[in-house]
Amino acid sequence: MAKESVKARQKKREKLVMKYESKRKMLKKSKNYDLLQRLPKNSSPVRLRNRCSITGRCRGYMRQFGISRIVFRNLVSQGLIPGVKKASW
Repeated sequence: MAKESVKARQKKREKLVMKYESKRKMLKKSKNYDLLQRLPKNSSPVRLRNRCSITGRCRGYMRQFGISRIVFRNLVSQGLIPGVKKASW
């Protein structure tokens, strides 16, 4: 489980990316890189990291479900994710 400070930092970055999205797009289109450079670093979408919505874990993230592989296994074994079952042959 990720530290609460790491989760909070990620949410802060997500807000900044949303806030400056249109401004960044406009500056890139006009090729005004000096003003683009002056925007906050955390407003760049490259600095975002995919994290599990439950635990905050960044490794083993499954994009289709938005959770990590460990949480995914637990939820599947409990039958909480519809349409997914454990493979056996």
